[in-house]
Amino acid sequence: MRRNSRARLGVSLLLVAGALGLGATPSTAAPADAPAAPAAIPAPSAYALDAAVERRLGAATAGTYLDRKTGELVVTVTTDRAEEQARATGATVRRVARSAAQLDAVVETLEAEAKITGTSWGIDPRSNQVAVEADSSVSERDMARLEAVAERLGDAVSISRVPGVFHREVLGGGAIYGGGSRCSAAFNVTKGGARYFVTAGHCTNISANWSASSGGSVIGVREGTSFPTNDYGIVRYTDGSSPAGTVDLYNGSTQDIASAANAVVGQAIRKSGSTTKVTSGTVTAVNVTVNYGDGPVYGMVRTTACSAGGDSGGAHFAGSVALGIHSGSSGCSGTSGSAIHQPVVEALSAYGVTVY
Repeated sequence: MRRNSRARLGVSLLLVAGALGLGATPSTAAPADAPAAPAAIPAPSAYALDAAVERRLGAATAGTYLDRKTGELVVTVTTDRAEEQARATGATVRRVARSAAQLDAVVETLEAEAKITGTSWGIDPRSNQVAVEADSSVSERDMARLEAVAERLGDAVSISRVPGVFHREVLGGGAIYGGGSRCSAAFNVTKGGARYFVTAGHCTNISANWSASSGGSVIGVREGTSFPTNDYGIVRYTDGSSPAGTVDLYNGSTQDIASAANAVVGQAIRKSGSTTKVTSGTVTAVNVTVNYGDGPVYGMVRTTACSAGGDSGGAHFAGSVALGIHSGSSGCSGTSGSAIHQPVVEALSAYGVTVY
């Protein structure tokens, strides 16, 4: 199933459990002797513009991204009509060679002919290519099969080997406990005066009752869960508490969350989780498809933030803007990771709740 045509990724991932306190590749390279500019955090107007472009252009754009140097939203297009529509929104426009439909066709071919455990693929609008990764578990025979498919697709595809192994598992995070497992809340939310928290759906699938400590009294009861297809769930507080709508920064302070938005490729994000604490990264793909053994999950977001076992269910955010619920990772090498999140806007809409 395809959510939309802006960007996709297929991958077998490490699912890990994580924390937010309950009260709490190609792109243009910089010169070799000059460090790349840091990723920008979009202004609220950039999130609004990205949403407006999505509504107006849909599949007429091959994707949007945040320019690393200027911080401006860039819309990729292949036709004069799409360029005219994009400029009408106020966005910066870039003509590219391959349309969304052409890139989607490449992805469909890979999914049909090269769906190999340990591989991933996604559309990066900055490169206007489908970037394929293969981890260390992919055999030489499967690698040859992958390369044969890619060769037929031409320069619309790039392939690279990545260290580590993509795999899935649920590990301890220490923030919330249920069914003998530990995960964590992502964001505290509200509806009609009632308080809830949203977390990963692969966590809420485990248990209906959740506690703040192992073996402790129940603080909340599951009211919804969605995994696979999505990776979000919601738990209603039943202990009478009114926790703050903040994210734990693991330095004695918290980050207030005032709004929610969908992440934009190229922007900076932070991840809060109980194992790797607060890590930072850049969004590299949206509308990611994750292929798990028990079914696919659609519409995810890929980032370069570090994460590890214990971080699943944690918060992805930028300043006071909630972006996502941590879902999984293929590990972390140095300061470069591959944290995946479920867009929180979709979860909020599904349950009719808001951050506060």
